Order: sequence, then C-alpha cells, then structure tokens
Amino acid sequence: MKKPRIIFLASPCDFTNMIYHEIAEASDIYKVIFEKPVSKKVFVKRRIKRLGYLQVFGQLSFQLGIVPFLRKFSTKRIEEILSDKKISRNEIPHDKVIQVNSVNSKQTRQLLHELHPDLVLVNGTRIISEKTLASTDAPFVNLHVGITPLYRGVHGGYWALAKGNAACCGVTIHLIDKGIDTGGILAQSIIQPTKRDNFVTYPYLQVAAGIQLLNKLIRSFSSKKLQVLPPPKGPSRLWYHPTIWEYLGIYFQKGIK
Repeated sequence: MKKPRIIFLASPCDFTNMIYHEIAEASDIYKVIFEKPVSKKVFVKRRIKRLGYLQVFGQLSFQLGIVPFLRKFSTKRIEEILSDKKISRNEIPHDKVIQVNSVNSKQTRQLLHELHPDLVLVNGTRIISEKTLASTDAPFVNLHVGITPLYRGVHGGYWALAKGNAACCGVTIHLIDKGIDTGGILAQSIIQPTKRDNFVTYPYLQVAAGIQLLNKLIRSFSSKKLQVLPPPKGPSRLWYHPTIWEYLGIYFQKGIK
C-alpha cells in the first residue's frame, strides 16, 4: 500500500517533535508548516472577554506560580516516559519546515492547495478556519489530549482525573471540523498515570499513546474509508486551564497533582 503524503500543521513544542519523529519513521511527512503562536497579550485579552478577569487572573497565577514548579520536578519523569516509549523530542529537520504567520493565512491555504496532501495532521494550532479546511480535499486529523466530546479544550487528562473520571483520562484522534474538538472520532485510548505523574507529565503519556493510534491509522489510511466511531456517553464540555485555587483545592481534597 502506498504511503500517504502527509502535511503536518503545528506549533513548535515537545509534543510536535514527538509526533513528527514517530510518524516520520513509518510514513512520509512531506512538510511541517509551523505557525507563529498568538501573542500572549492577544491571548489574554481574548480569554478575559470569554471568561472574565477573575478567572483569567486565577489561570495566569496557576501557570506562573505552579506550573514552573511542577516542570522543575518532572524532568526525570518526562525523560523516563520518553525513554520507555523510545520517543525522540529532538528538533524537526529545518529542511522540512515552512514558517507561516497563521494556519489561517492565505499563504497556508496556498501551500495546502499546491502540496496536494493525502492527509493533514494537526497539533497545537489555533482553531482552523473553514476557509483553510476547504483549501484541500485531504482530511484534517488532530491528536487531542483528552477524550472527546467529554473533555474538549485543554488538559483533558488532568480534568478527567480531577473530576473522578479516570476511565476517561486518555487521548483522541479525531477529524477537524469548524468546532473546537467536535470532529468525528477515529480512535481513542485510555492512559494509566502513576503516582509520580502530574499536570505536566500527563500530556506526555497521552501523546505517546496517541502516536500509537496515529501510526495504526496511517498504516491503513484511505481517505475514503475513515471510520468514525460513536462518541462516549456523557456531556460535551469545553475545558480551560485550572485557576490556582481550583488546582490547590483539587490537590488537597483528592491528591490529584
């Protein structure tokens, strides 16, 4: 079976590097299109408009006051996960990378049209517009660190544990549509965190599990035979970063780190 021609739309990060190296070993990732991240100022303004000043203040306090502490003490655990799964997070070769301002720019749409991908993989970008989705006939497939549609948005693994729903602490491979993590489900897998894991390390376990699902999907890929699975039962919800008081309250009540 011919390997699909893959274009990877992503933001630069460990998880993007992990996905690239594992998928590139078995498939043809022709080009990686990196978008510039949304400026922190613009991001914060948008989040305040959506959630209000108090909620965003609490989220920023968590990200600035708790996350760096967790990262510092999670270095060894992250290396252990990568070593155990034999996954690299080295930089992507520069000759593979194309830089764009946004996945929704005219430049990106033109690239997708000209490169004729069979499959567009996505990781960590802003919400992709309908105009960009329509720029190629190839399906857009996302690796989401959460079980959709129950845990859409960010930090789905953490929130599943925090809400006492460990059976939905996992990862989803899904098609991208105009919504936020609302596309058809192609595969899902549950992870089993240890007592050494925390908010920072859960995504490494999820991405490692998601890579296995992606590889399986790509090995048998046919855009005409993508099978959409029924969603798990439960309410669909969009989740955000925890506030510092949410995180500390959950930690002292339930021991979820």
